Amino acid sequence: MKGIVSAAAAIFCFLAASCSKPTAMQNAKRDIHSFSNPEQVRVKHLDLDCDVLFDKRILKGTATLTLDRRDGAAPLVLDTRNLTIEKVEAGGAEAKFSLGATDPILGAPLTISLPANAATVRITYSTSPEASALQWLDPPQTAGKKRPFLFTQSQAIHARSWIPLQDTPGVRMTYSARVRTPKDLLAVMSAPNDPNAPRNGEYSFQQQQAIPSYLIALAVGDLQFRPIGKRTGVYAEPSVVDRAAAEFSDTEKMLEAAEALYGPYRWGRYDLLVLPPSFPFGGMENPGLTFATPTILAGDKSLVSLVAHELAHSWSGNLVTNATWADFWLNEGFTVYVERRIQEKVYGRAREEMEAALGRQELEREMAKLPPADQILHIDLKGRDPDDGVTSVPYEKGTLLLRSLEEKYVREKFDAFLRQYFDHFAFQSITTETFVDYLQTNLLHRDTQFPLEEWLSKPGLPATAPRPTSGAFEKVAAEAKRWASNPSSRSPKPAWTTQEWLHFLTALPPDLGPEKMRNLDRAFSFTQSGNSEILDEWLLMAIRNRYTPAYPRLEEFLTSVGRRKYLKPLYEELVKTPDGRERALAIYKKARPGYHPIAVRTIDGILGMAKATG
Repeated sequence: MKGIVSAAAAIFCFLAASCSKPTAMQNAKRDIHSFSNPEQVRVKHLDLDCDVLFDKRILKGTATLTLDRRDGAAPLVLDTRNLTIEKVEAGGAEAKFSLGATDPILGAPLTISLPANAATVRITYSTSPEASALQWLDPPQTAGKKRPFLFTQSQAIHARSWIPLQDTPGVRMTYSARVRTPKDLLAVMSAPNDPNAPRNGEYSFQQQQAIPSYLIALAVGDLQFRPIGKRTGVYAEPSVVDRAAAEFSDTEKMLEAAEALYGPYRWGRYDLLVLPPSFPFGGMENPGLTFATPTILAGDKSLVSLVAHELAHSWSGNLVTNATWADFWLNEGFTVYVERRIQEKVYGRAREEMEAALGRQELEREMAKLPPADQILHIDLKGRDPDDGVTSVPYEKGTLLLRSLEEKYVREKFDAFLRQYFDHFAFQSITTETFVDYLQTNLLHRDTQFPLEEWLSKPGLPATAPRPTSGAFEKVAAEAKRWASNPSSRSPKPAWTTQEWLHFLTALPPDLGPEKMRNLDRAFSFTQSGNSEILDEWLLMAIRNRYTPAYPRLEEFLTSVGRRKYLKPLYEELVKTPDGRERALAIYKKARPGYHPIAVRTIDGILGMAKATG
């Protein structure tokens, strides 16, 4: 079969009265971002045994895979990227294997011939120092400045760069691991961790819940632990851990709020690991151990929506998972919706509405710059890296779809549907088509009035899309209008929340000019803000308005933070002018060695360096 059915055609099929219910085979789509053949041979369990070699910047060891052989004559095909395969054994004997041609996005397939009764495969291998999932940090790049640090980022298709496996979210597996490190460092993984484990350089892990490959995670560093609740705690470097524990002290409340809404938490503990600033994302929902950026440590809990978001993934994403990256909105749209429901329970409706209003504003700004094909929820990523689909569309457009369902069917009924959905598909990976069929059967009841096809397969937003509003924002917008017309105002600094300050900045005219920017900075000290969200928005304005007093802070920010959410728009704004591009190149030359490979790929593309860097 050539390609996969288009999103529009698939969704139309579900809505048209003449279409029959899809079969299980139709729902089990081939993942175009994986070479693997799980329909013939499926990996059920991974046993990882590896040494963490900081001097060589590689992992070296073995991956033993337990197989479910559905076609006894078929070979096992795995995903790899820049792995050195030394030996393969199957059923206790050495097995023939071959590495296929390298695809610039997908890596190379590893094909292994299997003896008739072989139920396991053992692969001896090592990673490349340039593995896209691994970031090796020298001591000066860490908070403590004394010991090195390693962390992984497997989503979306980077697990294949550190483990040979079926790197598709459609395959779930349990895993065990034995990890050897320098004796003064602690290893933690996306599995139950022992905060009291002795630092002896040898660590063991068991993840007994079946998870997709992108949720396998490892970090090694000078880490300490602080409990913040009966099931929650924080790992971080010694100089960060107490500040992080204070910032995240509401995590147990968030967990209880989520359970009240959507059923029991099924992953044992929920801990967080605060990584060095080079982490390319806000957070990563690795089961039982969220990896988090230090940029959310604002000191006032104003940015802990990220904690609520990663916790929400324990239901939407980790429990019920997108089967392919075209279905990414099933992870993120649901998670933003659950995140905001948690926020509402813990911090109140006003906070939730401000977050929701800011989310829609961000979506509208980004969609204005995206091509129509990237404004679609059920996105076509054929021939593209799935990281390209990480825009605000799956997050914010996805949550607006769920909010529109809540408004149509009332919250109580929609909550019951969502809880039933999580229970029904627990520990499964599903496609958009599977969700649509379940939604039609259990909530819409084939209601053709709800514009589901428009939501899923059309660019932009339906005219009926919810538009969250905040009463507090109306006052903020009025103040922004006053400042725009009277830039020398000397009124007292308002006691606003972070969300109100963000709305104030985005409500100002884009072309203020340097003089009005200077007056704003004198009044509110935006250039020196310690809040990364506020600072990021201000620096965007500074570039746009050529406000040169903020340029040193811009360089400091871009050379000390690796979060792609901030880097991407700032570099994109810089390259719009010749002098800005020159400044971007000079800053990037200093910053690039400290960025994660995922961020490097993004910024290389913005600056036109992708071909030169490979």
